[in-house]
Amino acid sequence: MTEFRLPVSDLASGALPLDERSREIFRLIVESYLDIGEPVGSRMLSRLLTNALSPASIRNVMSDLEALGLIYAPHVSAGRMPTELGLRFFVDAFLEVGDLGSSEREEIEEKVRVSGDGRPFESLLTEASQLLSGLSRGAGIVLTSKADLRLKHIEFIRLEPTRALAVLVGANGEVENRILDLPAGVTASQLVEAGNFLNAHIVGRTLGEASEEIARLKDNTSSALDLLSRQLVEKGLAVWSGASADQPARLIVRGRANLLENVTASEDIERLRLLFDDLETKSGIIELLGLAEKGNGVRIFIGSENKLFSLSGSSLVVAPYQGGGESVIGAVGVIGPTRLNYKRIVPMVDYTARIVSRLLTSGAAAREA
Repeated sequence: MTEFRLPVSDLASGALPLDERSREIFRLIVESYLDIGEPVGSRMLSRLLTNALSPASIRNVMSDLEALGLIYAPHVSAGRMPTELGLRFFVDAFLEVGDLGSSEREEIEEKVRVSGDGRPFESLLTEASQLLSGLSRGAGIVLTSKADLRLKHIEFIRLEPTRALAVLVGANGEVENRILDLPAGVTASQLVEAGNFLNAHIVGRTLGEASEEIARLKDNTSSALDLLSRQLVEKGLAVWSGASADQPARLIVRGRANLLENVTASEDIERLRLLFDDLETKSGIIELLGLAEKGNGVRIFIGSENKLFSLSGSSLVVAPYQGGGESVIGAVGVIGPTRLNYKRIVPMVDYTARIVSRLLTSGAAAREA
């Protein structure tokens, strides 16, 4: 499996003045928090440290770490927990990501492969989201960009005199429909003519590329089609391009209920409600897709590092996937509390993204053959 290369921040590159003792105490605080979700006190740390150190000396180090903004006390006389800054430092400087076990790799490959074997594109993505949710006990997500859908066929079907159904078939086998208002006076033959013209020029192109091509062929369009058919061609592309602009990325989320497990505090429930509201309204989703596209491999966003999670205090582990080429067309990932098992989830997300990319690429090659 390819080695992971998570982004390295200024924190991990030595910007913080921590000696070995401070680093060891900090690491133990974070690892204990990720394991049990509770503050860690000086007495517990004195038992965990390999080199004997008094609780008073440990408290001095903890005070220094708190001054640096890496840990905090959730309430008076409590132990310490990592801040978001501290978690970022830990992920960048201490996290050792291993490989998945063979059984987990086989489970991911089998479930995603079966869902994509001759079934709709959406089935593959839904299964990937459900799979990540089950394996991580968080919420599995899949993002896919409509704008990058490669086109195979478009057809207009009259529903009534002034309305038609525009049917778009993607190169990946995905089929979607849109209701289209017809220009006054359009005949059945003009619906066929407009569809034939589009199909002659859109195969293999994205929506954006198809729109640019039709605009480039404007003179040809004028000579090849009558006025009403030309209007239909323009509306046919506009209804799809417009939909992509309004909803530039589609989001599939499975396992929301997992995020509610062991949550009892009213403030935590409210944070999750805010997260669910954001996911429903797809706030910031296109930004997440853009951030995933910028990185090679897995990326980790902790809490307020992304505006989608600024209020809910959640973390996201996400990796991009490709479809039939080198360009990124979407991303898979896991949303959960900041106390995620990053060591286990990072390779899980990475492997799932690779399997999805492989299936989409092989499927596109098979359709072209």
